[in-house]
Amino acid sequence: MKQTEYTMEPSSAPAHRGHVLWQRVLLAVSLLTFWNLPTTTQLTIESVPVNAAEGTDVLLLVYNVTENILGYGWFRGEKVENSQQIASYLVSSQLNVPGPAYSGRETIYANGSLLFQNVFQNDTGYYTLLVTTDNLSSEAAPGQLQVFPKLPTPIITSNNSNPLEHQDTVVLTCEPETQNTTYMWWINNQSLPDSARLELSKDNRTLTLLHVTRNDTGPYVCETQNPVSAGRSDPFTLNVLYDPTQGSSSGLSDGAIAGIVIGAVAGVALIAALVYFLYVRKTGRYDAFPLVPLSPRLTATLGRGKETSSLCLAWICSSFFLKLCFPPLIPAGLFFPGLHASPSPLSLGHGYSHPHLV
Repeated sequence: MKQTEYTMEPSSAPAHRGHVLWQRVLLAVSLLTFWNLPTTTQLTIESVPVNAAEGTDVLLLVYNVTENILGYGWFRGEKVENSQQIASYLVSSQLNVPGPAYSGRETIYANGSLLFQNVFQNDTGYYTLLVTTDNLSSEAAPGQLQVFPKLPTPIITSNNSNPLEHQDTVVLTCEPETQNTTYMWWINNQSLPDSARLELSKDNRTLTLLHVTRNDTGPYVCETQNPVSAGRSDPFTLNVLYDPTQGSSSGLSDGAIAGIVIGAVAGVALIAALVYFLYVRKTGRYDAFPLVPLSPRLTATLGRGKETSSLCLAWICSSFFLKLCFPPLIPAGLFFPGLHASPSPLSLGHGYSHPHLV
């Protein structure tokens, strides 16, 4: 397709008279079609590309043009108004004639298509093509141009980069603010979780963290998108200040963990002690359990005898552990009433004595 050149000043009198005649014809046709564009038309106009990036070229491509064309006229807006005429094209002279809305960046081709060079965002909108035939009949068709900016790399700003845990609220903002832009947030390379402490603004550009915890450090990333470009910020990390003597807000404190461990061990010891006590009270037998040799120091503590049954030893150790960990809860002499520091037989009460300690 051959691109024609703009003619701002006619080079000859015949050409000048032709332009004047064409302008008069176009004026007459536009007056006839003003406020009365056909609702149906064979003409079809497509924007190539559909979504244009600012600074690129866009073509409003025309399909289904009839024969015996006298000329074309392009207008800004959805109406045929002379004040909004961009340019006209006379087929006989193959020349573009600028109109009042001409910016110097538009070109009409022989098939009626309109080329925009170096489009701006304010070029976005509707345009109308008016086709005039030799018998002065006319046909109009609308077209649309959409221009979007190329998005810059976003950055994250914060109202407080060193918040106090459980006290401060942090507001993260994705900059800059641009129109027709979708904002998205990521934390730890994942989409935002459902949390009552996370709040997004209506346009998703601002993320609010209520009463931050040490688990809210990030990193955070914001992403921007529009139909022609996308951008992703550098990771942003919060420095959440907290008391190191306090346990993690999402787990158990050291004291709680120690209490659980002690409680579990005490429970096992209590069960072993109860099993031994019930067995002895019911059967009075000790020989069912293997003998365990005792050290001289433990022999002196427990009394005479250098060995005792394993279950008896478990009973003594369990009782000692419970008495040591929970002294208010274990009355003296409850499990081993006859045990003394001085050398003496180990008595179990009720007239029973262990045969291996006497």
